[in-house]
Amino acid sequence: MNTGVRITAYAAALAAAFGAAYGVGTGVGPVGAPEKSEHAAHAEPAPSGAGSGRGDPEGAAQVSAAGGLQVSEDGYTLVLDTPRIEAGQGELKFSIEDAEGRKVTAYKTEHGKELHFIVASRDLAVYRHLHPVRAADGTWSTPVDLPAAGGYKAFADFAPAVEGAKGVTLGADLSVPGAYAPNPLPPVAATAEAEGYQVALGGTLDAGKAGELKLTVSKDGEPVTNLEPYLGAYGHLVALRDGDLAYLHVHPNEGGPGPGVSFTATAPSAGAYRLFLDFQHEGKVRTAAFTVRAGGSGAADTGSGANAGSGADTATPEPDGHSH
Repeated sequence: MNTGVRITAYAAALAAAFGAAYGVGTGVGPVGAPEKSEHAAHAEPAPSGAGSGRGDPEGAAQVSAAGGLQVSEDGYTLVLDTPRIEAGQGELKFSIEDAEGRKVTAYKTEHGKELHFIVASRDLAVYRHLHPVRAADGTWSTPVDLPAAGGYKAFADFAPAVEGAKGVTLGADLSVPGAYAPNPLPPVAATAEAEGYQVALGGTLDAGKAGELKLTVSKDGEPVTNLEPYLGAYGHLVALRDGDLAYLHVHPNEGGPGPGVSFTATAPSAGAYRLFLDFQHEGKVRTAAFTVRAGGSGAADTGSGANAGSGADTATPEPDGHSH
């Protein structure tokens, strides 16, 4: 083969290689794009009309509505000193470190706390809303009761006391050693029991736009009209997406003291979510849990389908899900 032929063949091979690479790049999409959830709420609501999340600005806003999916974000890292803990009563220790590896010791107070700490099992059968105490050096500690072996996730929701700093929700894996069999997700239902209280769920959890969730508390068939403030409101709602446990910011609306409490929330995608409502009455915090499905166009399925059930969270032996 003469020199001219060899150069022509080489150029053609290069063109084919670059063409194949371009085709792979455009077909797969950006590196690091979120995988589809199989099965996690405290993240800012996505703007109304958010898109598909496939490269358009509105879609990017929708994806950003999910928090707690990263252990590090915006220069802060959740460091678990106890990433492994035995089943039963134990103590968790952790810290928030800045970009230089220093423990953060100054936080803004939000909803009555410097930091909100949630632990949930990967199958969403166990939920704990904990209230850790911070030492002077920035180490946080809290007792916890995790009843069974398996995978868990710890969430820290906070805002550093730094000018211009925004709220951050970080998530880290936590494990309890031992034989593990995941529980199925509880069925969709419009009502739930919580230690003698009945809670009814209405409204919508919308994919890509803000919707209102309305919960009504009663006891012995009578509406509870004297709920007590808890974390600055008459209820505190956490929503976790089934599968990856994406953590959604849910904002309480004006109203109270019962029987209804209302929240604004945005689902970052269609799918199944687990809602945990904390409410306080007669000096004690109780938790009602629901499974809902957010459709691509909006309406949350709260029990009208064939899978409707009791809504009771029977997998967690500690009914209120709290440690104080």
